[in-house]
Amino acid sequence: MRKRVARTATSAVAAAPGGKKASKQVSSIAKDLRKVAGDLEDRARRGPAKRKASAKKGVATRKRNAAKRSAAAKKGARTRAKNKRTR
Repeated sequence: MRKRVARTATSAVAAAPGGKKASKQVSSIAKDLRKVAGDLEDRARRGPAKRKASAKKGVATRKRNAAKRSAAAKKGARTRAKNKRTR
């Protein structure tokens, strides 16, 4: 934590009983600190990068399976058309 943030936080906490502005300032600082802590945890666990890689893998799998289905459908259509002509 930066010294400036720490000073602002402590002064805001000290002035907290004094009114709404101080309590808003304290909650704003706490919200920012929670966000930073969450970002650090995500980086430690390789969160967003891992999710992104998983999403890309899923997309590739769905695309591959769709291509297989399409090829099978085309083959079936060719076979049905061929059988229809020979009858």
